Amino acid sequence: MNATDGLAVRDLTVHYGPVRALGGVSLDVPPGAVVAVLGGNGAGKSTLLRAISGTLRFQRGGISAGEISFEGERLSGAAPAAVVARGVVQVPEGRRIFSRMTVEENLRAGALGARRGARPRMIPHGAAEARERVLALFPVLAERARQRAGLLSGGEQQMLAIGRALMARPRLLLLDEPTLGLAPLMAARIADTIKEINAQGTSVLLVEQNAALALSLASHAYVLEVGEVALHGPAAGLAESDEVRRRYLGIGAAEVAAGTPGERPALSRWSA
Repeated sequence: MNATDGLAVRDLTVHYGPVRALGGVSLDVPPGAVVAVLGGNGAGKSTLLRAISGTLRFQRGGISAGEISFEGERLSGAAPAAVVARGVVQVPEGRRIFSRMTVEENLRAGALGARRGARPRMIPHGAAEARERVLALFPVLAERARQRAGLLSGGEQQMLAIGRALMARPRLLLLDEPTLGLAPLMAARIADTIKEINAQGTSVLLVEQNAALALSLASHAYVLEVGEVALHGPAAGLAESDEVRRRYLGIGAAEVAAGTPGERPALSRWSA
């Protein structure tokens, strides 16, 4: 991918004090793509998103090597507001909505950092258009507009968190565990919404604990282990890997062994 085409992460190393959280991570998100990041707890998934969004400093972390760019502009070391202004917006794990503010006030807050100027086709140009887009995706937010956000259900709060991010009219949306803690039906609704957001022209970098869901949404995926990329490739191919199936898709070792050898790709850095 040309560095000016989308998100490019190159040889990224991140430390929290003396502790290395990421080591030499490289990753691409082409325009219009959904790219998934898989990995266990502590693999560095959220750290990767924080590095891109410029929020590492809030956890006393920092980039010690490597580069991050979006559409040819350097993001490494940029302040969070500058990253948002360049069209990259994160929905953090745990939603982090303003619980004492109303739904409407949360949405207005999301529009404050929006970049001014031209937008790609199908991306709204102004706050009013962005609000219409959000309410079309999440009609329940219109019904709850005057309600305090903290009184919403967990699924509704996740909708609000995504909607607030969309108010900034991002060209790249960073989603950190958007279905965590949600009932299966609500998780499926969030997945459908991610598809629709992407279909409207917004690229997505998705960190998701539900690996099956993530791989079904993504065109390409990366697997992180102990802060390094253990594997990457087309999402459909990773879904057929024995190691990915066993570690992340809930397929037991006996079921994997029962398959026909050679049908699915093996991961060279993982032992069987």
